[in-house]
Amino acid sequence: MNRSVLIVALLSSMLGSTVALTAEDSLRPNVLWITSEDNGPHLGCYGDDYATTPNLDALAARGMIYRTCWSNAPVCAPARTTIISGMYPTSLGAEHMRSMTQLPDAFKMYPVYLREAGYYCTNNSKEDYNVKPTGEVWDDSSGKAHWKKRADGQPFFAIFNHTISHESKLRTRPHKAVHDAAKVRVPGYHPDTPEVRQDWAQYYDRITEMDALAGENLQEIAAAGLADDTIVFYYGDHGSGMPRSKRWPYNSGLQVPLIVYIPEKFKDLRPDDYVAGGSTDRLVSFVDLAPTLLSLCGIEPPAHMQGFAFAGKFTAPQQDYVYGYRGRMDERYDMVRSVGDGRYVYIRNYMPHKIYGQYIDYMFQTPTTRIWKEMFDAGKLNEAQSRFWKTKPAEELYDLKSDPDEVNNLANSLQHQEILQRMRKAQQDLAIKIRDIGFLPEGEIHTRSAGSTPYEMAHDNAKYPLAKIMAAAEQASSLKTDALDALMTAFTDEDSAVRYWAAMGLLMRGEAGVSLGRDQLRKALGDESPHVRIAAAEALGRYGNKEDITAALSVLLTLASPVDNGIYTSMSALNAIDYLDANAAPIADMVAELPDEDPNANGRMSAYAKNLIDKTLSDLK
Repeated sequence: MNRSVLIVALLSSMLGSTVALTAEDSLRPNVLWITSEDNGPHLGCYGDDYATTPNLDALAARGMIYRTCWSNAPVCAPARTTIISGMYPTSLGAEHMRSMTQLPDAFKMYPVYLREAGYYCTNNSKEDYNVKPTGEVWDDSSGKAHWKKRADGQPFFAIFNHTISHESKLRTRPHKAVHDAAKVRVPGYHPDTPEVRQDWAQYYDRITEMDALAGENLQEIAAAGLADDTIVFYYGDHGSGMPRSKRWPYNSGLQVPLIVYIPEKFKDLRPDDYVAGGSTDRLVSFVDLAPTLLSLCGIEPPAHMQGFAFAGKFTAPQQDYVYGYRGRMDERYDMVRSVGDGRYVYIRNYMPHKIYGQYIDYMFQTPTTRIWKEMFDAGKLNEAQSRFWKTKPAEELYDLKSDPDEVNNLANSLQHQEILQRMRKAQQDLAIKIRDIGFLPEGEIHTRSAGSTPYEMAHDNAKYPLAKIMAAAEQASSLKTDALDALMTAFTDEDSAVRYWAAMGLLMRGEAGVSLGRDQLRKALGDESPHVRIAAAEALGRYGNKEDITAALSVLLTLASPVDNGIYTSMSALNAIDYLDANAAPIADMVAELPDEDPNANGRMSAYAKNLIDKTLSDLK
């Protein structure tokens, strides 16, 4: 054995390390990830003159910024799931907020691959994944985790996550203002009121506080003499915590700052477009982070990872698009997919009958949300500001160059049809490639994958015939009248998800849809699938006659108990009851007596049924 290797190995043994170190470890980069919550690229280095971010600006001056980096999901848990797995949660059944599923046994979370290669891996804040950990993921994942605890000479990977910029912090009162609210830029979709200005200004104040914490992380590395040995990433975990950014797969909800610094010592790991102090237009997203990290550490990304390394030994070709998705947000269901090419943003709304601003208890704690809704109800908003409180079109297309606030929908523009069709195809192609499971009701994701995993179930065409389910969803949500014949036929399909989309398609068309498909909907009230029954009941309960409403209420009340039906069926039924508005009044007393928690559900979902029950009862008073 080489003498230097022997000495390192002996020292490692004396320190109690279980990692066998080699002389090559000194040639491997350390990697530091500094992350922050709920903030877009509102930094000085991104050209924002209102921002005060000296530490991150200094990092950008010696590193490089990515002009288009998407978080894939516009909210924390599914975004973090994307990172930890290197996969789209839409392929894992993990797109829904604070859901819980599992990876196939052969798939590992990325820190496991690093630890197997000898890295000391730490996570200093929270995990918040929608997939169960597989094996021992981190050497330390806690508030005390730190790269300093590694064995001498051992390379490290460390995350420090800062929560000071989180949505909850921008609405905390009292607050000592730093940025002048009179000078803040209010986006075109928000009303210009004192409440909105204070929330936006406080958001920038929190970013400044976050910048100071990031500076401390960087100073620790420098003080330890490791600046030349450490690759640094800084990124936010999704767009700003302001309403219509967070939770929405627009560019405003998905674009995050990404700064990457690769020291001269590791210049061979830099991508071809790396320019110190510069920027790149290469399209990257969170699904690319794990493959890139592994590539930088000399590990070939496993084939199951769906992202593309943008630096390191295994750098992949540049991609033409980045992708976003929205599933259930807390207690409210929705299904949205989006695509960006750096200039245009395409959005596909698979549930256009639901308004953008569905009531979510947590979101309505922000003053901006409350005053925005109050002004809409009072008729005080313009068209761009009002749109958030209305139902959605099937498709949206925005030109970020001329419309950075994404308020001018070009989907019906004759001049933009070629772009629309190109990006629509990109969205559909990805759904097919990754076997997007979001076309199933959430409850069916779990029942169909019993004894296996959602990913494996989705790759079994007998269990998940994606082509015909996706076709039904496309027809249902297109809102086109020429799709009605296909929807009527879909009620007799052997697959419950096809029948579900048939009922949803009539629901989406309102009174006209229910009038045309009343017989099919009435029959669907007895379907073997609770999700088909719920969709049919909501359609009849909202747009049917008195007899229809009575029958619908009976079905929905039977399925509303989380104890009797499980949390997924319960949330679906309770959402439907809430959307019946005054038509739900006859069962108000019975809704009030429902249990409000599924004892078998993941604890992170414990408040969701209660939130829905409370909102329904409040509206019926």
